[in-house]
Amino acid sequence: MRCTISQAKGPQSVFNQALQHLRQGEPQLANNLCDQGLIQYPNDANILCLNAQAHIAAKNLEAAHANVSKALKTHPDFATAHEVYSDLLLIEGKFEQAIGGYQHALKLAPDRSRINSKIERGKQLLQSLDSDSQEPLNDLAFNKELAQARQHKADEEPEKAEEIYRTILRKNPNHAEAMRLLAAVATVHRKHEDAELLLSRAVSVAPKFSRGWLDLAKTQLELGKHPEAIISAETLVSLSPDIAESHVALANTQAQSNLTEQSITSYQRALEINPAHPGAFSGLAHQLKTIGRQQEAIATHRQNIALNPTNSEPYWNLANLKTFRFEESEVSDMETLLEDHSLEDLSYVQLCNSLGLEYEGRRDYDRAFSYFQRCNDRHRQSEKYDPIGHEVLIGMITKIFSPEFLNQHHGLGLEDQSPILIVGLPRSGSTLIEQILASHSQVEGTHELSDLAQVVQDIKKIGPKGSHFPENLTTLPANAWADIGQQYIDRTLKYRTGSPRFIDKNPNNFIYAGLLKLVLPKAKIINARRHPLDSCFGSYKQLFASGQPFSYDLTELGEYYLQYQALMEHWHQVMPGTVLDVDYEMVVADLDTQVRRILDYCELPFEESCLRFHETDRAVKTASSEQVRQPIYASSVNLWKNYEPHLEELIEILEPLLQARGG
Repeated sequence: MRCTISQAKGPQSVFNQALQHLRQGEPQLANNLCDQGLIQYPNDANILCLNAQAHIAAKNLEAAHANVSKALKTHPDFATAHEVYSDLLLIEGKFEQAIGGYQHALKLAPDRSRINSKIERGKQLLQSLDSDSQEPLNDLAFNKELAQARQHKADEEPEKAEEIYRTILRKNPNHAEAMRLLAAVATVHRKHEDAELLLSRAVSVAPKFSRGWLDLAKTQLELGKHPEAIISAETLVSLSPDIAESHVALANTQAQSNLTEQSITSYQRALEINPAHPGAFSGLAHQLKTIGRQQEAIATHRQNIALNPTNSEPYWNLANLKTFRFEESEVSDMETLLEDHSLEDLSYVQLCNSLGLEYEGRRDYDRAFSYFQRCNDRHRQSEKYDPIGHEVLIGMITKIFSPEFLNQHHGLGLEDQSPILIVGLPRSGSTLIEQILASHSQVEGTHELSDLAQVVQDIKKIGPKGSHFPENLTTLPANAWADIGQQYIDRTLKYRTGSPRFIDKNPNNFIYAGLLKLVLPKAKIINARRHPLDSCFGSYKQLFASGQPFSYDLTELGEYYLQYQALMEHWHQVMPGTVLDVDYEMVVADLDTQVRRILDYCELPFEESCLRFHETDRAVKTASSEQVRQPIYASSVNLWKNYEPHLEELIEILEPLLQARGG
C-alpha cells in the first residue's frame, strides 16, 4: 500500500502527514510518506526519526536502526535521535546503553519529562537482572531464547513467547526472569492467583530480584492482598533504596491501601531522590487532594509543570479539581503544547479535556465543547467497547432475573446489613450522596470498589466450564448464594475501620442489583439519578482514568443510558422497594427532605451532621472531591442547556425519556 504526499510544502508537511498515519495505527503508510519525503529531504532529522519510530511500530528493527543511525550521524546533537536510538536499545535488552543514551538526550533537551520516565524504566529492567540465586538471569544459555521471546511479543505472537518461557523453566526451574515473564502472561489473562504463585517462587529463589518484588506487589494489589503488597513493596525499597521508582511503587501501594499519610511520605522520599519525577509529583498531589489539602495539591501540580513543562498530566489533574481556574499563561502553555505534533495520544486527550473544563468555567461553551469533542474523538480510538455485547448482557440479565428466579432463590443469602451500594451512571451525584451518608456516625465511605465485579468473576470457578454471568447463576447450588455474599463482605473488610455500615459507590454495580438482592438481601441499593442529558454530558466531558469506555461517543452514551434505565425499571418491577432512586435535582432543591428520606431507607437515625456534609473531614478520591467539600449548590443543574446546539444526536436518542419527564 502506498500513500502520496498531498500538497507538500516542505519537510514539516511531510512530517505532519506521516505522523497522523502513525497515530492512526498505520505505520506502513507513515513509512511510505517518510520514504518519499527523504527523497526530497534526505537529511531531515525529524523525518528520519519518525521513519525509525514507524519501523519500530511495524517491528522492523533493522530499518529503524538504519534511519536513526543516519540521523545521529548528520545531527549528533539532536535529542530526539538519541531518544529513539535508546528506545531501540531498550527493546533489544541493552538496558545500560539505553540508560546512557536517554541521559544524553535529557542533557540536550532538559524539558522532556518523558525521558525521565524512560530512564527509570531502564533502571528497573537493569535492576531486574540482579539475582543471587544460581545466577538464573545471567545464564548465557538463555539470553538468546529471551531475546527471541521479546521479538515474538513485539511481533504480537504472545503464545510463542509463552512457550519459550515454559521451555526455559523446564530446563532450569529456578530461572526467576522466566517465572516473572510467565507471570506477566497470567496477568494479561487475569489469572492473578497463578501470577502470584510464579512471582512468589521467583523471589523465593532470587531474594534480591527487584523487578520480581515490584510485580509481586502489583499482583497482590490486584488480589486485594494489601498487607502482603505493602511487604513486597517495602522489600523492593530495601533492595533499591536509591531508585525513585521503588518509593513510588511503595507509595502507590500505600495509597491503594488507604494509608494516605504514609503514601505522602513515600512520594516525598521519591522526590528527594529524583526531584523532577512526574509520577511522584502526581501521586503526591492526588493524596493531598484526597485529604482536603487542596492548596498544597495545586502547588505540587504547578511544581511538576515547572520541572516537566511538557508533561500534560498535572494540567489534567488541576482541571479535575473542578473548582480550580487556570491562569491565562497556563492556558496559553496548554494550547502551545497541543501544537506539538510529536505529542502522545494520552497527552493530547488530557490537554484537550483540561482546556474544555477551563473554557466551561469561563462560560465559553462552544469552545469548551470543541475541546471535549477533540479529546473524546481521539480517546475513543484506544477504548474497547462493544455496545451490542452490552445490550445482549442487559437483555440476558432481565431474562434470568425473573420474579420466578428471585422467588426460587429467596432466603439463601447472607444476613448482613452493613453494605450500602450507590449505583447509577458516573457524574450523577453519587459522590454527594456518599458524602451525606459518610457524615453519619454509623457509616463510613470507602470509594469505588471493584470487589463485587471480582466476586462475580470468581463465580466462574464453581459453575460449568465456559459459563459466564449471568447464565452461570442458574446452576449454583443452594449454599453458594450465602458464600458469594460472604466473599464480598470479606473482600471489603480491608477498606473498613469498624463502623457498622460502609458505602461502595461503584456506579457500574447497577447491573448486579438482582444478584445483591439474593446474596445480601439486607444490603441497601441507592440509584443516583440526574437529568439524562446532564448525566450523559457529565460523563462525556469527564476523561476517566480508566473504565467507562462507553462515555467517549455521544451516540454510544445515549444508548448506554437507555439500557441502564431499562434495567433499573426492571429491578423496580421484579424487586419493588429494593432500590431507592435519589434525584440530584431534588437533593439540591430540598436537602433536608432528601437526607431524611435516604436515612429512613437505610434504617439509620437522623443526624444533623448529614445536612452539614461539607464539613465532614474524610478522604474523597473521586473527581467530585472538592465539590462535596462545599455547601449544596445548583450550578450543575441543567448545565446541558449551555451545550444544546451540540447535543442533537444525544437528544434524539433520549427523546422518549425526555418526553416522559417533561423535558
